[in-house]
Amino acid sequence: MAASGLPPLPPQFKAVQHVLRTAQELDKREPVAAYYCRLYAMQTGMKIDSKTPECRKFLCKLMDQLEAMKKQLGDNEAITQEIVGCAHVENYALKMFLYADNEDRAGRFHKNMIKSFYTASLLIDVLTVFGELTDENVQHRKYARWKATYIHNCLKNGETPQSGPIGMEGEYYDENEEVGSPALPSQESQASSTYESGNAPTSNYTGIHIPPGAHAPANTPAEVPHATGEIRLTPEDFARAQKYCKYAGSALQYEDVSTAVQNLQKALKLLTTGRE
Repeated sequence: MAASGLPPLPPQFKAVQHVLRTAQELDKREPVAAYYCRLYAMQTGMKIDSKTPECRKFLCKLMDQLEAMKKQLGDNEAITQEIVGCAHVENYALKMFLYADNEDRAGRFHKNMIKSFYTASLLIDVLTVFGELTDENVQHRKYARWKATYIHNCLKNGETPQSGPIGMEGEYYDENEEVGSPALPSQESQASSTYESGNAPTSNYTGIHIPPGAHAPANTPAEVPHATGEIRLTPEDFARAQKYCKYAGSALQYEDVSTAVQNLQKALKLLTTGRE
């Protein structure tokens, strides 16, 4: 794989092939996610092999790409502030997941939804650049990758997939096996329309409800109570409220009013009652 401006991908870096391809696909409509995809590929590549000449050459070119993107996006808080970047990528991964999950549960099986499941799983991989994944994201990644595999294999074999959560078995989806070149949903509204009316799916495979923007990175400070009126708020409460506000800002970038309002209401409730 030779990405734009990059030399051919060394065989040692096969593990980051798909995430670099995803970065290219997201360059125009989701440059922040594309940036972090490349950063993830860079960090992963450094761990795999940073000494072989061809690997060093590739990593240097990739680093040049990252520096150029960082300058281009320099005024974007999702690049300058890690917590905003994490929320941004996580929100986008969730959009892809929810779009695919709703298509799956409605029995609409097609290449776009397969690609969306798979892209969601890759973007959750990318979240590791910000630290350890939450248990929820680990489960979402496993489910999304398995669903992509299962539905792809069913369609490939002329079988009708079963909708929704069923037993997770079989090999992981390999994008290279697909016939044709399926694209991600061309309109952001395809991914967001599934829950603009507030009907986000319940993920039975984890036994929890997944509201848009509900996942927050698990980096919270030690508990030191602060008094706000009669409400005693901890630093953790303030951090969570801040994250909800950031999620709301990210949702507004997609003109997703429902998700923005939902997250702002969560922040307001937390700050006024001390409870979520």
